[in-house]
Amino acid sequence: QVQLVESGGGLVQAGGSLRLSCAASGMIGDYFHMAWYRQAPGKERDLVARILTSGSTNYADSVKGRFTISRDNAENTVYLQMNSLKPEDTAVYYCNAAHRIFGQNYWGVGTLVTVSS
Repeated sequence: QVQLVESGGGLVQAGGSLRLSCAASGMIGDYFHMAWYRQAPGKERDLVARILTSGSTNYADSVKGRFTISRDNAENTVYLQMNSLKPEDTAVYYCNAAHRIFGQNYWGVGTLVTVSS
């Protein structure tokens, strides 16, 4: 069982930056692909960025060049650096851990990001 706790959300003006953190209760380095998803009001939860155990990353087209996902396996923490934020980035951001072999998925409770225009 892995517990995930997100932090770092808040209110920011358009063009600003935030860094989200996701702290995991267990060791994630060799076993879990990590990702950030977001869900805006009235919309589905969508993938924002993913980082594999290998370190490879992929991003939603809407955030490419603005967001950066990274992981610190020693600290069992995943980060999402968000720059040049836009009002359309407003959403609840969720951390996800997916076991690379057995496929179990774990979710955090989310952190709200609000970008004002």
